[in-house]
Amino acid sequence: MKRLTEEQTKVLFEKLSKYIGTNVKLLIDRSDGTYCFRENKSRVYYMPEKILKLAQTVPRENLVSVGTCFGKFTKGNKFILHITALVYLAPYAPYKLWLKTSAEQQFLYGNHVAKSGLGRITENTPVYQGVIVMSMNDVPLGFGVTAKSTNDCKVADPLVTVCFHQADIGEYIRSEDTLI
Repeated sequence: MKRLTEEQTKVLFEKLSKYIGTNVKLLIDRSDGTYCFRENKSRVYYMPEKILKLAQTVPRENLVSVGTCFGKFTKGNKFILHITALVYLAPYAPYKLWLKTSAEQQFLYGNHVAKSGLGRITENTPVYQGVIVMSMNDVPLGFGVTAKSTNDCKVADPLVTVCFHQADIGEYIRSEDTLI
């Protein structure tokens, strides 16, 4: 497990702050210990420092995974957030979008969210803001980026896209080979 370079750390934190804002620091300093991010084969893992010390005894070429995979770096040094990070990001997200029950399945198949499927949205959500997409029962379903602000959503046509799909929990089934 390698430490992230300064540039990689910056790219990672910029991506995370798009979804959870200034709450990124809460991922590191938690009440149950100090957590860290490490990279192995261009994938970024999130783990407690206690687990990291144990993982350092395993040779890097034999190590498949340790901790939770948050995403991966592309060859262009961009960071792609994986759905496996949803459990850690959902509690800290300042902006959320709730789907009607009838629209949940369409989102889980990888489609964007139309205004007709929007149950509610956090007040004052700006356009192109990263949001956590939730069911009406407050179950996190995935990530998205708003296509319309909260005010624009109120007057939008029912067929207009209000949230662009980024990732959903259906990927556990569709992409199980590539998630680790």
